[in-house]
Amino acid sequence: MEKLNLANELSSNDYPGRGIVIGKTPDGKQAVTAYFIMGRSVNSRNRVFVTDGDGIRTQAHDPSKLTDPSLIIYAPVRVLGNKTIVTNGDQTDTIYEGMDKQLTFEQSLRSREFEPDGPNYTPRISGIMHIENGTYNYAMSILKSNNGNPDACNRYTFAYENPVAGEGHFIHTYKCDGNPLPSFEGEPKLVGIEGDIDTFTENVWNSLNEDNKVSLFVRYIDIATGKFETRIVNKNK
Repeated sequence: MEKLNLANELSSNDYPGRGIVIGKTPDGKQAVTAYFIMGRSVNSRNRVFVTDGDGIRTQAHDPSKLTDPSLIIYAPVRVLGNKTIVTNGDQTDTIYEGMDKQLTFEQSLRSREFEPDGPNYTPRISGIMHIENGTYNYAMSILKSNNGNPDACNRYTFAYENPVAGEGHFIHTYKCDGNPLPSFEGEPKLVGIEGDIDTFTENVWNSLNEDNKVSLFVRYIDIATGKFETRIVNKNK
């Protein structure tokens, strides 16, 4: 698989929707994840990321403009022991509760499907990072309608053991802008991971479409110690 430039992937797509990147720094010492949200409606754009314990949650920037919180207010990132969960919806809680009961990542998601927002039927994308005793692996999942048919749910899980330094994978909800929005297709894209946390954050944020981007979360986790650094960028100030 060709390794793509993440900034180019983002800048060439006006509306990838919500996206998750997981990988490893070029020096191999840190695990990396990023999660961004975009929006076309006033309701979707009226959001910010805020910290919530070791994770984050979304909240309305202007509560008076919030019309339907069901699919836009959730905790995208939660930490369960040595596992970091990153998703585009409230399935973060489903994975957290399932894995806390010794279910696997994949088993935890069996109770969930794509979002009930026809005609888009937005895919649920999820990631899990596992760091233990100096080792690191991750997995990604997408739950999507069967080519826009909501009667069938297609489930895909991709697992990456001993990730290669300087590489990561990128999955997002929509192939591109459209009406209805076409779902992401294929396996997560292989992308390069470059720079320290501030450089990486700046590159991702600046590559997202200026009109549609809303918020960005980035975390670098030291694989040897488990200690982490986080950056949050919100368009709404």
